[in-house]
Amino acid sequence: MTNHLNELDRLYQIMIRLRDPETGCPWDVAQDFASIAPYTIEEAYEVADAIQIGDRTAIRDELGDLLLQVVFHARIAEEEGSFALEDVAKSISDKMVARHPHVFGDDDRPSVESQNGLWEDIKARERAQKGETKLLDGIARGLPPMLRALKLQKRAARVGFDWPEIDQVLDKMKEEAEELAVELASENKDQTRIQDEVGDLLFVAVNLARKAGVDPETALQNCNLKFENRFNYVEEQVVSKHKNFTDVSLDVMEGYWQDAKAYDRKQTSD
Repeated sequence: MTNHLNELDRLYQIMIRLRDPETGCPWDVAQDFASIAPYTIEEAYEVADAIQIGDRTAIRDELGDLLLQVVFHARIAEEEGSFALEDVAKSISDKMVARHPHVFGDDDRPSVESQNGLWEDIKARERAQKGETKLLDGIARGLPPMLRALKLQKRAARVGFDWPEIDQVLDKMKEEAEELAVELASENKDQTRIQDEVGDLLFVAVNLARKAGVDPETALQNCNLKFENRFNYVEEQVVSKHKNFTDVSLDVMEGYWQDAKAYDRKQTSD
C-alpha cells in the first residue's frame, strides 16, 4: 500500500512541476478543464479497447494514461482553490461506503438482482440531495449518445414507461424505418427531418438491444471489429488480384465479402 501511495504522490508531484507557470511545460500550463476533457474521454475509450484486446500490459498503460487525466484535473482545481486530489478520493470513498451498506453497515447482504434495485434507490436519493428532482435528471449530456439513450430508457422503464414485449419494439423499429423511407423518397428532401428520423431509428435500435439483454455499445463495437476484419480481407483480395479498387466492380467486392462471411461462420462453428 505504501508503494502505491508513493507512486501516486510521485505522479502528482510531476504534475505540479509540469503546471508550474515559470518552469513547467507551456502546453500543460495552458490547459484547463474544458481543453483536456476530450483527452479524458479518449483515454477512457483506450482503456476499454485494451480490455477488449485482452492485453494486460496495454490495460496497465492505458489505466495510467487515464489516471493522469484525473491528476491533471485535480491539479487544475487545486490551483484555483476549489478542491484537490485528496478531495476527489474522499468523495468517491464516501460514495462507495454509502452505496454499500451491506458491506460497511448493518444491512443484510443482498442478491445481485436485488442489489441493482437498491443501488438505483441510493443513487436516486443522492440526486435528490443535489436538487435533481426529475426522473431523468443527472444523466450526463456529455455521454456518448448511444450510452445516454440507454440510460434514459432504463430510467424511464423504472416507472413503467416501457414496451412490455420485445415484439412491440420490433414493430416500432419497422414504423420508424418506414417514416425514414418516406422522407428519403420525398421530392423536396428536408435534411433536418431526415436527421430526426435517423435519430428515431437509432434510438429504437438501442431500445431493442436493451430489451434483448444486449449492451448496444458492445454490440456495435463487435460489429465494427467484424466489419474491419472482413473489409481488410476484401482489400487484400483486391490488391493481390486487381491492384486497385478502381479496377473492380461492387459485385466483385461483394463476392470477396461473402467469402469473408463464410470464413467467419466456419470459424464460429468450429
